[in-house]
Amino acid sequence: MTMENTEYAGHVANTGHAPEVVLIGGRSGVGKTSVGWEVAARLRAADVGHALIEGDLLDIVHPAPPGDPHRSHLTRRNLAALWANYAELGCRRLVYTNTACVLPSEEWLFTEALGTPRIVRVLLTATDDTAERRLRQRELGSELEQQLRRSAYMAHRLDTHVPPDTHRVTTDDRAVGEIADEVIRRVGWTTR
Repeated sequence: MTMENTEYAGHVANTGHAPEVVLIGGRSGVGKTSVGWEVAARLRAADVGHALIEGDLLDIVHPAPPGDPHRSHLTRRNLAALWANYAELGCRRLVYTNTACVLPSEEWLFTEALGTPRIVRVLLTATDDTAERRLRQRELGSELEQQLRRSAYMAHRLDTHVPPDTHRVTTDDRAVGEIADEVIRRVGWTTR
């Protein structure tokens, strides 16, 4: 580890233990990205070391790679590459946001990219009306109708398929900071 990395490592949780990952999932329009950024901001303010990765950005490529139509192997490779850089700096905590990341079928991405992390799943929830209102405010391009359909489908799939130990956090009529505080409490990453 270089001198620069040694200085950085003083600000992260480098305990020698396995990485800790909080997966923030939920339907489109539930607030995953906003909550993830606010969790990161609050951890930064409390000098709690971590990295933040927006999972939706790890596989944006067209056409899909040969043999990887759902881009899941590309996601894993990109996640592993980013995590290697963060881990080299001494980082041991990851905040990861993505719609389906809380599903058991997605766990392999993290075990292959990070080794044997401690995984805590947080499912953000919102009513159909709330999600639709947020999506209509956010989606200004040509994919609004697709996002609305996918959001409704994923809300049901996530509700019925997440593991029983998944923390469910509602986002309806709540400030982002309040939601972020609840996520941090449930994960056990104290900011005090």
